[in-house]
Amino acid sequence: MDMEVTAWHSLHSTMTAQQGRRPFSRATLRRILAFARPHRRRLVWFLVLSTVTAMLAVATPLLAGRVVDAIVGGDPAPLVVGLSGLIAGIALAEAGLGLLTRWLSASIGEGLILDLRTTVYDHVQRMPLAFFTRTRTGALVSRLNNDVIGAQRAFSDTLSGVVSNIVTLLLTLGVMLSLSWQITLIALVLLPVFVLPARRVGRRLAALRREGADHNAMMGTQMTERFSAPGATLVKLMGRPSHESAEFAIRARRVRDIGVRSAMVQTYFVTALTLVSALALAVVYGLGGLFALRGQLEAGAIVSLALLLTRLYAPLTALSGAHIEVMSALVSFERVFEVLDLKPLISEKPDARAVPEGPVSVEFDSVRFSYPSADKVSLASLEEVANLDTRGGEEVLHDISFRAEPGQMVALVGSSGAGKSTIAQLLPRLYDTDAGAVRLAGHDVRDLTAASLRDVLGMVTQDGHLFHDSIRENLLLARPEATEEELWDALHRARLKELVGSLPDGLDTVVGERGYRLSGGERQRLTIARLLLAHPRVVILDEATAHLDNTSEAAVQEALTEALEGRTAVVIAHRLSTVRAADLILVVEDGRIVERGTHDTLLAADGRYAELYRTQFTTSDSGPDAAEDAGLEAALGSGPDTGSGPDTGPDFVRETALVR
Repeated sequence: MDMEVTAWHSLHSTMTAQQGRRPFSRATLRRILAFARPHRRRLVWFLVLSTVTAMLAVATPLLAGRVVDAIVGGDPAPLVVGLSGLIAGIALAEAGLGLLTRWLSASIGEGLILDLRTTVYDHVQRMPLAFFTRTRTGALVSRLNNDVIGAQRAFSDTLSGVVSNIVTLLLTLGVMLSLSWQITLIALVLLPVFVLPARRVGRRLAALRREGADHNAMMGTQMTERFSAPGATLVKLMGRPSHESAEFAIRARRVRDIGVRSAMVQTYFVTALTLVSALALAVVYGLGGLFALRGQLEAGAIVSLALLLTRLYAPLTALSGAHIEVMSALVSFERVFEVLDLKPLISEKPDARAVPEGPVSVEFDSVRFSYPSADKVSLASLEEVANLDTRGGEEVLHDISFRAEPGQMVALVGSSGAGKSTIAQLLPRLYDTDAGAVRLAGHDVRDLTAASLRDVLGMVTQDGHLFHDSIRENLLLARPEATEEELWDALHRARLKELVGSLPDGLDTVVGERGYRLSGGERQRLTIARLLLAHPRVVILDEATAHLDNTSEAAVQEALTEALEGRTAVVIAHRLSTVRAADLILVVEDGRIVERGTHDTLLAADGRYAELYRTQFTTSDSGPDAAEDAGLEAALGSGPDTGSGPDTGPDFVRETALVR
């Protein structure tokens, strides 16, 4: 390693070490060792080979000096050739060991990344819905990418660097002192010229890097939001492309300026240290030459000292900030463990049972529920706020009780934010009740397996979510084992077969982010096809026809009639015409059931339901009789969209279109 490379290495080490400095606990170290345990054999070999490589690195300068002495002393040619051959052999051994060490480093590091990523991913999937409604997706993804890679660096780079640097430093110092303690001490006196500027400039560059990373992150966020189909549409509708471009250009120019400034600071530093290194070499050759002329030092020793000098500064500089470098690398582990330490609020009991075969009843027994506070489900760093919102725990459902017998339809109606969607979320255990019980087929859902709940329940929301994948893959979420014929049958029953068949790629057509390449009605019918493919015994429809016009409603009338036939159904609706055929209608206001009965009995009671009914149809273009004949009346009594619009209350399920 020449002096310029040494300078760059020292700068990089100290600059990296300055970022993310904070202490860590012994408990964190124990958890790290637990993750490293499966890789302990490779770690041992990695450390052994790193030590051997460091020893070989010191041997080469000694042999080079011996060659010079042999030439100056007029030793036999075979000796010179033999020493040269030994140097070549050591070089080959170093190359081979370097490849093997790199393979071990890569396998350990990548294995650690695999373990951490899968552990965090599996853990995040068990988190409650509230976790995802609060967390910034980009911050969470960063934990699985940047922080996991930073944690891997603690093993593959930092650990090996500390070991090899210590071995190299001790051997180099020992050999140099044995050759000439005077020259060695002078070389050590010049060490602060390397270390102190490196740490100072490292801090400065670390600050520039952080600022640049912040600007890059803001540009990334702007691009992610503006380049999505809804974001691009909003920008075009608002007529602000030039404003968006100007904002982006300001950040991009700042990143450019930071890049130029960082490059020049690094260049000045490396140039200065290279100059100091050259002067140090001049001292070695000058002082060593003087000693040689006086007969106090062999010529070969001067060459060995000059070569060893470059191997002295690099480990000394690296080790001077090793504790900071180790701490900064281990910070990534702590950030990963922060996520793992968030306990899922919903867990499956060890003795959980499957939902019994046959028709399934739905029962809510004196249910009370409060949304969890932020400190129970989130992290300030994931929400990118200084402090978590401490509000929470206020009861939103109060003593909810009702029962839907197998094959019956229960409808939930009421004002936006009244708690209807919250009730629906408790059925598939997106949340657990605070008091009371939710039962399927007479069994508390907390006593049932998650897999059987997914098999029994099918849910479609008004904001049917689709992944950026093919139509086939979006359908197979419901039943991965479904055949080609079953997929087309589900599309046929959802009145989408003709449309999908006309597409160039058919089932393999990619629907785009959130299904944005399809119309609102087509997206909703695709989620209904997914429901039909799942064959659930309990169907939950949360404003499932909210985005369908009358023509689209008629197109799925038979499909939904079939989907609900013989199945227990919980239907949430604003348009009261969609629930006239329900066996039981529950009027929900402020988290309470204020009225219950059939359509006719509730109208006769002239209460809240009658008030909502009159409000809707006196403000519509068509009266109740016209609405009676439209849409999905055969299945749900559906009519024109005269309601108050989609449920936008805080209890609305936005994360998933189908839970099965």
